[in-house]
Parts: sequence; C-alpha cells; structure tokens
Amino acid sequence: AMNGVYENAVLAALKNHSNLSEVILCVDNDEGGIEATDRLRDILNENGYSNVKRLAPPYKDWNEVLKAKNGAPALPAVPNKHKEEYHRQVGNLQYLKCRPDKLTSQIYAAFKNEQYKYFAEYALAGSAFFIDKSCEKDMFAKLRAKLKAEYKPYTDKGKITAKQRNLQECVMAVMKDLRQTARTREQCINTAKLLYQLADSAVRLSVEKTLSEPVAEHIESEDIVSEPEPCMEFG
Repeated sequence: AMNGVYENAVLAALKNHSNLSEVILCVDNDEGGIEATDRLRDILNENGYSNVKRLAPPYKDWNEVLKAKNGAPALPAVPNKHKEEYHRQVGNLQYLKCRPDKLTSQIYAAFKNEQYKYFAEYALAGSAFFIDKSCEKDMFAKLRAKLKAEYKPYTDKGKITAKQRNLQECVMAVMKDLRQTARTREQCINTAKLLYQLADSAVRLSVEKTLSEPVAEHIESEDIVSEPEPCMEFG
C-alpha cells in the first residue's frame, strides 16, 4: 500500500528493503495513476532507484480486475487525455527542411497566426539542423521520439493563459538567440535546446486548446411522421 500515491510513503517503505534492485509500480490505470507513475519514477530515479517499472491493470484499477475475474461488471481503464493528445499531435509532426535564413520569419508567422503544428515543425527541424545538419531528417525523427518519451502529464498543469505566456517567453529567447551570426559548437547545441523547448511549448499549448474545445453534441434529426388527418366524406 502506498497511501494513495504519496512519494514519502513509497520512499519510507523502500528504506526497509534496501536490498531491492527493482521497483514495480502497480498504480491505477487512470489519469491520476498514469500521472503518479511518471512522478514516482522520477522521484525514485533521483533517490537511486534506476530500475523502475510499471505493471498496469487491464481495467481501471486492481479491484476492477478482481470484479472482472468474478464475473461482475468492471470499469475500463481511463487514458490520460493530455498524454494521449500530446503523443497524437507529436506523432503528426512532419519533417520540414530547415532554412536557417527563413527560420526566424517562419517561427514568427506561425506564432502570430497560432499555427502550432507548423510552429512545432519549424522549431523541431531547426533543432535538428543545429545538432547535425548532415543528417537533419533522421535527427528530426529522433527529436520527435524524444518529445514523446519525455512528456509527463504531472509537469503539464498550466492552463491556456499560462501556456501562451510560456510560449511567448520561449519565442523571445529563440529570437534573441537566432540573431547570432558566428556560432561555436556549444552555441549550436544551446540553440538546438531552445528550439526543442519551443517545439514542446507549442505542442503543449495546442493540446490545451484542443482539450478545452467544447464537445459538439450530435443530435440526429428524427423524421416526424404525423397521422393523416381524418377524411370527412359528405354523402
């Protein structure tokens, strides 16, 4: 038992079993459980536990698994909406060859027009270019995979306004950095990091906007069949 998902309870329990080489998290398979897994894994890694795995129940939690095994209706697993949408949007990012001379104007135009997909694509391609322009396309694919792997819902709590502000700050930092002309290798890597963070911020804002949109209700129109009016015959 972990007293919910409080890390202090987990760490205290582990201190009594210092011989453990592997930690398996058996938390709920819902939004909170998925967030807790990422958060606890990070905390455990920081405390020297590098081999941390997750065993997810096929239903919402382990009680639901027992119910299903005994023939009772069981609640299904609940995906983390932010994580699923972030992964979906990152997976849809397409490689656009970086044009260093146009990168500033491309980023600014995408930011101004709120075209967050293009925004992230330009930024990620720029990051790949500054890491290694000789294999830019392959590097783009690696960075896209890195975005997916590193995304953790528990670090993504801001609302739209906060994320807009964060994106604007990232844009300003990148614009300032791109004014440089001559660059050392170290400066190129720093530019790549800023552009990578910019892509991440753009996707996070896009995800928040997508999830904040009201769900349209689809009401099927029904054909109204009226009874025929009685026919009055006059003899």
